[in-house]
Amino acid sequence: MLVKIFVYGTLKPGECNYSRYCEGKVIKAEEAIAYGQLFHLCELGYPGMTLGEGKVRGVVLSFTDPHIFQSIDVLEGYAPNRPAEENEYNRQQIEVYTVTGTLMGLVWTYIMTPQRVDLRGGVFLPEGIWHQEVADKCDRP
Repeated sequence: MLVKIFVYGTLKPGECNYSRYCEGKVIKAEEAIAYGQLFHLCELGYPGMTLGEGKVRGVVLSFTDPHIFQSIDVLEGYAPNRPAEENEYNRQQIEVYTVTGTLMGLVWTYIMTPQRVDLRGGVFLPEGIWHQEVADKCDRP
């Protein structure tokens, strides 16, 4: 069974969590676009995505091991048996598209609620792209 996860932050190839959680396990990585809004969480140094009308650029990672969720769920602060409002992110399936606009189908991703983004002081990224340089430029207390 192939597991596909849309990542838009620290799990993207080249970002800080890719080597620990994904390297050597990914069989395919494809640039993709999802509909939503992307925010940088300055105090934490990583992004959060909410559902919405904008475009978020990321990567669809394909895995053959369905147990990949065990480690990534922990990283993302997600527990399936916990109420959604108590999770840092919630894992759900969304439609994603190639960069040219072709539907790729449903894939898993980790979504933040707008309330959680507000609580974390999210700064809207209108271009829908996050990379470590965004975090490095953030004014942290």
